[in-house]
Amino acid sequence: MKITLQLPPDLERQLLDSADRSQQTPEALIVQTLRQHLPLFPDSTGWPQVVLDYVGDPEFPAFESARDELLPPREPELF
Repeated sequence: MKITLQLPPDLERQLLDSADRSQQTPEALIVQTLRQHLPLFPDSTGWPQVVLDYVGDPEFPAFESARDELLPPREPELF
């Protein structure tokens, strides 16, 4: 994919200086930085690991705990 970016002068200078110090092209440094900082989701859900690891609040009632208090669904009125 080809992307054109408008960088502020100070950021352009930082990019060129960092690329020069690391002996890389600016393009290679941008790709390396994106790989390091963009989230990668190996699972099929696409959710970040912090969300997948969430176990909930132990003081909050369980989702299913009030199911028996729900009213049964009404029959739809067709006419």
